[in-house]
Amino acid sequence: MSGLNIFVVEVHDFRREATVIALRSMGHTVASTKALDKSLHVVGTDILLLSLTDEDGLSLVRRIRANQPAIGIIVITPGAPGDELVNAYQSGADLVLSKPASLYEVSAAIRALERRLHPSEANAGHLALNTATLQLQGPEATVNVSDAECLLLGAFAQSAEQRLSNEQMISIVARDGAAVSKTTLEVQIVRLRKKLEQAGAMAPNIKSIRGMGYQLCVPLIVNKDFVSPHHA
Repeated sequence: MSGLNIFVVEVHDFRREATVIALRSMGHTVASTKALDKSLHVVGTDILLLSLTDEDGLSLVRRIRANQPAIGIIVITPGAPGDELVNAYQSGADLVLSKPASLYEVSAAIRALERRLHPSEANAGHLALNTATLQLQGPEATVNVSDAECLLLGAFAQSAEQRLSNEQMISIVARDGAAVSKTTLEVQIVRLRKKLEQAGAMAPNIKSIRGMGYQLCVPLIVNKDFVSPHHA
């Protein structure tokens, strides 16, 4: 997914900071505030992520929607779905989540909204993995991948936040019974990064998560009949 300009409105400091850090790690440009201000300036913003505390938030949504009809608006309501959800949609929200909304839910909502608002842009940078032909197709080239690379890419694509632990990756690569060390895994990741770049993926396409494993940072479409060995 290409980088977006996202404005986050969240009164709770910890949630706001965590959301900003997570969205920036995905390649987005993020501004934020804790206060609902009538003078809030969001010109140039692709998506407004607004965590509601009271009805004043909906008046802000109505004003922004009237002034900027093309902007994407995601509202996080303070309670269970009901009247608040209906009111948020009637005020101009594109998507509505209920608190507590996880970062995974928020990122998924942003991806869904980008595809809805900018379908051609959202699909332009996508990679496609054909597990039958062992090929990675991208905007720059079609690259051949090994069985192990195919399994890893498919598992990344089907895992939450496209993350895999070192143990999960070693298990996937070693499915033929061969012993796999972390050093061998690192070499595998280096090769996979190069193939992703050859296909047209922007760097960083796979990032290391200290003490955990790795995360695939680019959109990847996998043919429907693929079953990840991580989930099998």
